[in-house]
Amino acid sequence: MLFMLIVKASRNSEGGNLPSPELNEAMSNFNEALVKAGVRVAAKGLYPSSYGIRISFPVPCEEPVITDGPFTETKEVIAGFILIDVKSREEAVEWAMRMPDPQGYGEGQIELRQVIEDPVMFEKEAAKLREKSKKEKQL
Repeated sequence: MLFMLIVKASRNSEGGNLPSPELNEAMSNFNEALVKAGVRVAAKGLYPSSYGIRISFPVPCEEPVITDGPFTETKEVIAGFILIDVKSREEAVEWAMRMPDPQGYGEGQIELRQVIEDPVMFEKEAAKLREKSKKEKQL
């Protein structure tokens, strides 16, 4: 099962500041553990959003709108990611919990998301979730 640990941006990362030597070492150790366990597929940091563009599709069938960075809401910006291949959601959570604060200074936040590998299986799971939500709303 593929999972992505999405590292959210912070003011520090958006400012183009590199992590402290201590954080670099902690992240290197974490990545080394992922590699040794044979679960890391990829891991990369991203340039600040000031180097990026956002493409929006506000009106169907019309030209997309391009917005140059930086993007002001850092909680919506991604600073990096780690893609892992594990046996279960529980294992993915265990790895995510071992990750050091990716931004340091108490600003770190990661989001763990499963990658859709089988669209048919995903649709079955999504149908179950929609049905469950529908029943909960009726209560």
